[in-house]
Amino acid sequence: MEDQARHNYEYDVELDGDTAPARVVRMVGQNKRVLEVGAGPGSITRHLHGHGGCAVTAVELDAEAIKLLSPYCNKVYQANLNDPDWPQLLSAEEGFDVVVAADVLEHLYDPWATLELMTRFVNEDGCLIISLPHVGHSSIAACLLQEDFEYRDWGLLDRTHIRFFGIKNIQDLFEDAGLKIISAEFVVVPPEDTEFSGVWEKLPAEVQNALDTNRFGSVYQVVIKAVPENAAGTGLQLSSLPVKARNENTNEKLTSLARSHLSPATRQKIRTLISGIRSRLST
Repeated sequence: MEDQARHNYEYDVELDGDTAPARVVRMVGQNKRVLEVGAGPGSITRHLHGHGGCAVTAVELDAEAIKLLSPYCNKVYQANLNDPDWPQLLSAEEGFDVVVAADVLEHLYDPWATLELMTRFVNEDGCLIISLPHVGHSSIAACLLQEDFEYRDWGLLDRTHIRFFGIKNIQDLFEDAGLKIISAEFVVVPPEDTEFSGVWEKLPAEVQNALDTNRFGSVYQVVIKAVPENAAGTGLQLSSLPVKARNENTNEKLTSLARSHLSPATRQKIRTLISGIRSRLST
């Protein structure tokens, strides 16, 4: 019998990795009462429940995803986040230690209103942890420069994404919802390692070099911890944060080795394979 096909948003999470899901799990911490909004098939939920010892209440629309999600939750509410009345389903719930929405807001008609609605479920000492894809990534600029803005089944141009955010827009999103960002992490993926590596490789070297001057051009996703603006703690500006290279020394050694021993065509095939795997783990 063939293995049952995975749900489109079902993926593995290496908890010590630098993907957005791994960072979300680590940022939530241990033994928290969590509300996960748009939980999908439970790719993150199972780690919050199992590794983190968290009590998770979830909100999800997809009935097939709920079947996979339910074993890791105390309760699951089936709700459409595009319906502004969805919070009424949780009216009997007490405040949560953490409200999580991992790569969810970009799928919604009104993410600004949805984020503001989510804040009402945070208890007095609680926080929100949100991850968002970054449309200012240099690979997206490469697509635009080549008139090739192609939607895909996953990644930065997931065909179900209907809202897009740059660094400034993400900052405004939280501030407009009455929140302040108290911690943030950038998921860094060079353009040649993304699902758009082929598009990037077609750019002339001088254009690649020009795009590389964008300090945030390698930021693939942003993972944010935020609290209500009147809570304790100092808010930060995303634009002031450094962008740290990921495994810089290791990447340089591998790149040098590949250039020495592999043909350009073989290197491109390997990059395409790796970027596809990485993007599925990151979204």
